[in-house]
Amino acid sequence: MKNILLICLFFLFLSCNSGKKKSSLGLTEFQIELNNEYKDASKSPLKKADLKNFTGLEFFPINENVKVTAHLERVPDSDFFFMKTTTDRLAEERVYGILTFKIEGKEYKLNIYQGKQLMRTKGFQNYLFLPFTDKTNGVSSYYGGRYMDLRIPEGDSIELDFNKAYNPYCAYNEKFSCPIVPKENHLDYEMKAGVMAFKKG
Repeated sequence: MKNILLICLFFLFLSCNSGKKKSSLGLTEFQIELNNEYKDASKSPLKKADLKNFTGLEFFPINENVKVTAHLERVPDSDFFFMKTTTDRLAEERVYGILTFKIEGKEYKLNIYQGKQLMRTKGFQNYLFLPFTDKTNGVSSYYGGRYMDLRIPEGDSIELDFNKAYNPYCAYNEKFSCPIVPKENHLDYEMKAGVMAFKKG
């Protein structure tokens, strides 16, 4: 009887762990869509060798504390500048505004950017770019920081969900040209949310 109980507990343990692993790879709509994109050879930034063994990106557990409402202070008529990238290319961006928000009682500020090229691209005129680094970089997340995609809101507030933070393409393949996160967009916080560092097969 004792042996049967131990066997049952063993399989229960395996079942629980298997469920956790599966959910961490695709729990939300954002995670599922991102994984589907990366599995598609016509869209994926992954190298052929990595795509061959790809089963899904790894994500931090969903963190409700990093779903926040930020105050948006617009910076009217800000000048465009050349944002450095991981290649010789320069991305022409401007500071659209300054986001102020609180996480666990502490206030943070990040610049949010608008790209000149996207402003001229149909369907992306109201696209905003939020790159950031944080204290997980190089440990559990990509060392170069992560990005978030946002849209221009009607008012002076904008919803931020850092569970939707994703890696730049150059985290998977150095052939891509990715904007380097400006130093002023560093969060003095362990942002354990969003996509984790990619473990190459």
